[in-house]
Amino acid sequence: MMMEHHRIKVRSLKSLAMSRKNDIDRVWDIVEKVGVCMLTTQFAGGLRARPLEARPDRDAGLIFFVTDIRSPKEEEIKARPDIGLAFIGSSDKAYLSITGQACIIRDAEMTRAAWRKTDEVWWPGGPADPSVCLLQIDPSTAELWDGPASSVATAFEFAKAKLTGKKPNLGENRKVTVKM
Repeated sequence: MMMEHHRIKVRSLKSLAMSRKNDIDRVWDIVEKVGVCMLTTQFAGGLRARPLEARPDRDAGLIFFVTDIRSPKEEEIKARPDIGLAFIGSSDKAYLSITGQACIIRDAEMTRAAWRKTDEVWWPGGPADPSVCLLQIDPSTAELWDGPASSVATAFEFAKAKLTGKKPNLGENRKVTVKM
């Protein structure tokens, strides 16, 4: 009897570990697919958000942004490194919020690795431009909402809710802790 209970517990731990891995993979899939997100920083007057293009490094567990060292966000991050990122994958109704710690990186090789041809619009001098830097985000917590994959499914859920008086099933809110 005791042996049977132990096997169930081990199976449950394996299932939990697999589920956690799938959730973390889903977070990285959204970051990679969506690309552009809103980065929120803190300043003396409150919070400030702006769009940036993410350069995720799934293997390192980090997200990078190529940005300008003269931007107010760099000073805000130096003063308060806790940030928020918001990704919206409208095609598959995926909403992702990430909190983490940001730091500014001034490293030509790392910038070159993250560089994309489109960055030359902002920095014609390329990755060696003295005004270019990287923001490195070390994610600590991710919260995602996966909704129905189509607007037809969403419309169906709202119609069903109206008829039944029950809340529409618009997806599951799953909170995933990403430890690096």
